[in-house]
Amino acid sequence: MAKSRKSKSKKKVETVFLVCNETGDYNYTIRRKPGGEKLKLQKYSPRLRRHTLHLEKKK
Repeated sequence: MAKSRKSKSKKKVETVFLVCNETGDYNYTIRRKPGGEKLKLQKYSPRLRRHTLHLEKKK
């Protein structure tokens, strides 16, 4: 007997990059749902060795 399987719904999640505002380096990647405002976070920049503003950028 074959069991009926329900298909799981795929969640809409996209990968976005956090780009340093001062150097332009792609230091972080995150997965988040599309929509909403772009992220602006203070994250550590290894090149500058201090915290800087990082902006969300898609692929």
